[in-house]
Amino acid sequence: MEEEYIVKLQPEESKVNPLGVIGIIWNEMSGGIGPWGTFRPIFSIIISLIPFLYLGQHFNGESNKAFSWTLIQLPLILSIILWPVLYLWSIFDSWWISNKIIASK
Repeated sequence: MEEEYIVKLQPEESKVNPLGVIGIIWNEMSGGIGPWGTFRPIFSIIISLIPFLYLGQHFNGESNKAFSWTLIQLPLILSIILWPVLYLWSIFDSWWISNKIIASK
């Protein structure tokens, strides 16, 4: 015995408002990670530019690394070449770790 089923779909009423459209556009532009996730690496780089403090590592929750680099920089300050390398590496590392934090979410 064959039975037939009839399925009727009700059309959804779309409630479009300007804020909803802006929210969808922002969600698409930011990859679904929101405004803070989008600007987190940039903010991390900005605070990493402050020399001697390694605030980017503190911001990313790597305070042990920041403390270690603070101790390492003391003898490297006497060197003209090695301290800038550590400084530039800390900026890159801050950006890299911040991106990894966002990617894991």
